[in-house]
Amino acid sequence: MRHRLITAYFIILVGVTSIPFYILNLILRILTGFFDRKLQIIHMVTCFWGSLYTYLMPMWKIRTSGRENIRRNACYMVVCNHQSQLDILVAFRLYFHYKFVSKAEIFRVPLIGWNMVLNRYIRLNRGDKSSVEKMMQDCERTLDEGSSVFFFPEGTRSKDGKIKDFKTGAFILAKKKKVPILPIVVRGTGEALPKYVMKTEGVHQIRMRVLPEIPYEQFENLTLEETISRVRDVMIQGLANLEEDFTKERP
Repeated sequence: MRHRLITAYFIILVGVTSIPFYILNLILRILTGFFDRKLQIIHMVTCFWGSLYTYLMPMWKIRTSGRENIRRNACYMVVCNHQSQLDILVAFRLYFHYKFVSKAEIFRVPLIGWNMVLNRYIRLNRGDKSSVEKMMQDCERTLDEGSSVFFFPEGTRSKDGKIKDFKTGAFILAKKKKVPILPIVVRGTGEALPKYVMKTEGVHQIRMRVLPEIPYEQFENLTLEETISRVRDVMIQGLANLEEDFTKERP
């Protein structure tokens, strides 16, 4: 019964809030689009919209850290490990400007997907070569415009929470466009919202941490494979440190 009530509460919450938030962003896009070229205003509204669900779900206890590692107005290649669709909502709580790279199916979700189109987030059909090429072109354009791009370089969620091998796209772009890489690690989302089910038993402690950026100069002379290996090692260590700190937090 508790599971059904909480699931129903979440569905109703999303349904009730999505209409006014989408309409608000649609109006803001019309009113601000001519001077807010990067669409920062509607992205910040989207950050609050997505974060609202994490604030109002009683079993999700989320803490973010490392915001001081984000330079204001910097353009980054943002890379984060991937455990759950909840990662996206947690990332919104960082409240800084970027464009998500996300699978195309989400763009077709009424209101939420339409809002992703409004924000000019970047869509990808996995396994479709032409879509990958288009995604890379859209990412290049986005970086040229001065907006950060947010990747989950594992491509799909990790079933065991460990960081899987990385795909090359984000790192090809970082090297080509000479932008710093901003690594982020998250833990606990896979337990709270695994694939196809919402866990409503108990309280789920979720942590996300922004690690220090890796300047372009530090991987300029590395090969693509060396760059990927270095960033992945940094994130594996960052996730281990996050787990250790979380363990210390518990009574």
